[in-house]
Amino acid sequence: MNTLQKLTAEKLLRIKAIKLQPSNPFTWASGWKSPIYCDNRKLMSYPAIRNFVKVEFARLVLEKYPQADAIAGVATGAIAPGVLVADLLGLPFVYIRSAPKDHGLENMIEGDLRPKQKVLVIEDLVSTGGSSLKAVEAIRRNGSDVLGMLAVFTYGFPYAENRMHEARVELTTLCNYDAILDEALATDYIDESELQTLQDWRKDPENWGQTVKKAKNDRIRQ
Repeated sequence: MNTLQKLTAEKLLRIKAIKLQPSNPFTWASGWKSPIYCDNRKLMSYPAIRNFVKVEFARLVLEKYPQADAIAGVATGAIAPGVLVADLLGLPFVYIRSAPKDHGLENMIEGDLRPKQKVLVIEDLVSTGGSSLKAVEAIRRNGSDVLGMLAVFTYGFPYAENRMHEARVELTTLCNYDAILDEALATDYIDESELQTLQDWRKDPENWGQTVKKAKNDRIRQ
């Protein structure tokens, strides 16, 4: 775990933007059972942390993508951090809807994005990669070039990583799942007995809830 990942993990856990509940799983909108829940929108309510994310994103843009012509935030969670980064760097900003509007111009890209512009995409969270790559596809259909993607956090699902690789999108994040587990363990947010559960979930998140339910039922029958 590098210093940036550790610092970001500490901040996300401290303000409960990320919560870990191995013994009382959350239910995602997809129906998946999960021992972790991430809501990075909370970052915007904490000025010091908001500024930290803005500065670190801007630093990464300057280091890795100095040729960027514009910043694109993925709606809705990455609109605010995307605007902050674009403002700090003095770059144009657009945001990408999850689907075209059903009225007016039926835009999927909001703002003035021109063909052949080099675009850096900002995300708050990467899970399966679906919404992130829909944004990438919209930018490419516009005739613009996607340089890469920056995100606050990723679960690091192999499926998502493979999709990013196939789509030729370089993803860089401030924090990841392993860093969260390391920091949570180091600060006694979780203990060793819960670590395996959290690691097992990431291996098969779609079916993990059924496995946990079966294990509980087996214990009850015993």
